Amino acid sequence: MSNDHDIKTLNSLIETVIDSADGYTEASKAAQGSRFEEIFRRRGAERQQLTTELQGKVRSLGGEPESDGTLLAGAHRLFLNLRNSMSSDDTTIVDQVEAGEDHIKHKFEDAQRDKELSPATRADIDRAYLIVKAGHDEIRDLKHALHASG
Repeated sequence: MSNDHDIKTLNSLIETVIDSADGYTEASKAAQGSRFEEIFRRRGAERQQLTTELQGKVRSLGGEPESDGTLLAGAHRLFLNLRNSMSSDDTTIVDQVEAGEDHIKHKFEDAQRDKELSPATRADIDRAYLIVKAGHDEIRDLKHALHASG
């Protein structure tokens, strides 16, 4: 049985997780000195760890793991950096992070529905999804609290 589909799917998720880690790095810089800086740092480190774990899964399947994020995300971060340099209040930053969290959550949910994945890879994705969903839910709750108080 070929592992090509599993490797391709995992590598696509790795790109997205790298994008997420990079996004958290940018968010922690933009939120420097705010109450959210540590949350963003913690979630970024968690996403870096998840990247390493998923890369290990790809290697165990005989593949070459992705080591870069997507080109689209790089362009998106550049746009956000420009926009945030003009307006980097906590609400704006949290809103942008939450949009990224929605994206990564949906990407993992799509992978979970993939009927062509091996059971072992699906289980790995399910475990990774728990981490992604916890991050998503934390940021979603922050966003809702900010908008309710603002």
